[in-house]
Amino acid sequence: MNSVSASEAPDPGADAISAETINAAQFTGEALPDGQSAITAKIQILLDRGGVSPGVIDGYAGENVDRAIRAFEEINGLPVDGVMDQDVWQALQAHGGEAVSAYQITVEDVSGIVPPLPEDYRELAKLDWLGYESAAELLAERFHMDIEFLETLNPGVDFAQPGTTILAANPGANAETEVARIVANKSRERLQVYDSTGRLVLSYPVTIGSSDTPSPTGTHEVLGVATDPTYSYRPDENFQQGDNNEQLTIPPGPNGPVGSTWIDLSEPTYGIHGTPDPALIGKTASHGCLRLTNWDANELAMLVANGTPVEFVD
Repeated sequence: MNSVSASEAPDPGADAISAETINAAQFTGEALPDGQSAITAKIQILLDRGGVSPGVIDGYAGENVDRAIRAFEEINGLPVDGVMDQDVWQALQAHGGEAVSAYQITVEDVSGIVPPLPEDYRELAKLDWLGYESAAELLAERFHMDIEFLETLNPGVDFAQPGTTILAANPGANAETEVARIVANKSRERLQVYDSTGRLVLSYPVTIGSSDTPSPTGTHEVLGVATDPTYSYRPDENFQQGDNNEQLTIPPGPNGPVGSTWIDLSEPTYGIHGTPDPALIGKTASHGCLRLTNWDANELAMLVANGTPVEFVD
């Protein structure tokens, strides 16, 4: 985040969820509220800073938050039950600071926006780049946010206007840690990252396979990393999209089928990758691969090495 003062940002209104209410939120020991709340948004941001991705930051409690709390408890040596309590809150304070900050939109932020993309793979294959369809989408992904939540914090703001100051989550810098082993835990719907001592150091929400196209079993290894990959659509080997029966090469971009990053695995046709639909991570089936948000896939790609083992467990 740049250093624009939060006071320069638009006022979202005293009664709405806002930067002020999120930054001031304190956990009182009660269950997280139903619906969107400032305390849940703050917890999501602090979890993200602590190496435990909650998926999209949107201010809503739910299974992704519960699973993230469970992982945070494990990382920090707390009793593991997935329940928000005062011990978890105190541990989160190590990752404190302003949870929502002001950011000034740049020219680079609003360049390269593409018209609305078709859903049909045959039509996508005719394009050169599957970029962001709006500046709001780009900015939401940059700050690990749901687009609607970004808009809630910035009512009436034109995100396509350079120089505009907005309010956005401040999820912190990318992790810098040793990665010795990765476990894809199907029952927890988490991708768990361990160091060479066997300590859990990172955890991401993940979509793993489906009954029609299950993920592989056993242990495989990382073969390489591709940034802004193309996607080879092979309906005879993977799945069929719409009426498309022929092989197609889908162009690169964050809104491509595998998002902005592909981590290739030794099991043919399988990988760890991003997604054009970050809000669905951990909530829908994939086509056999391990699907992360683009920002989580990007972070992990900078940490893995060729040969890093990836184990699939139930």
